[in-house]
Amino acid sequence: MSTSYTMEFVVDSRDMDMYGQCRPSALLGYLQEGATLAGLELGVSGPQIKARYNTMWMVARLWVELDAPLGWNQRVELQTWHRGAAGVSSYRDFLLRREGREIGRAVSTWVMVDVDSHKLFRMKDLAEFAGTDGGELCFDKKLHRVSVPGEFDGWEERRLGYSETDINGHINNTRYADYACDALHLERRGQGKFVRSFQIGYVGECMAGETIRVDTAIRGDELYARGRGGDGGERFDFAMTLANLS
Repeated sequence: MSTSYTMEFVVDSRDMDMYGQCRPSALLGYLQEGATLAGLELGVSGPQIKARYNTMWMVARLWVELDAPLGWNQRVELQTWHRGAAGVSSYRDFLLRREGREIGRAVSTWVMVDVDSHKLFRMKDLAEFAGTDGGELCFDKKLHRVSVPGEFDGWEERRLGYSETDINGHINNTRYADYACDALHLERRGQGKFVRSFQIGYVGECMAGETIRVDTAIRGDELYARGRGGDGGERFDFAMTLANLS
């Protein structure tokens, strides 16, 4: 028996970019909402695990693949499930359908950390996950660290602020895609293209008030970014593939 959660969303005009496509960060927002509502149904939403275990969820890696871009006012069905609890992390898979046809998929890895100490919580102790994984729906894709080029071609600095924070007090995970796309100047490279796939590795937390440096590299339709804090410590890595519109 498999357990999954399904929701529908309509792509909002505020989520469109200059080419009439849903921005990567906006798509991450829909995935985040699906994961949040699925967690609420299972009894493992942010407020629930904080009250019960004094922990919070943190996304570690996230990969998205699209067969076609999402456009304004399109109705999309999102189905999501987790793969069970093992060690200190858990996978969550997503399927995207438009008019009943599969058009995309995503995979994320999550950890639970203690609110005070940030020590990792062992997933085997999460009783709420028992018997609630996606079963035969589960993907077999594993996420590894983004492989970035040995050298970067450019860089930009960005100051982070209040409007980018989330309920946990740090920068919301969806905004990292904005930092990468802005530094890579997707407005110059998006004509006649769409974002075929991208992956983000969340290496360290970013906080409001700090300034980060985003290094970039362009290899044809393969785009890369790496974020670093003022101390030089890595905060995220990013890889994106563009494809021609049919």
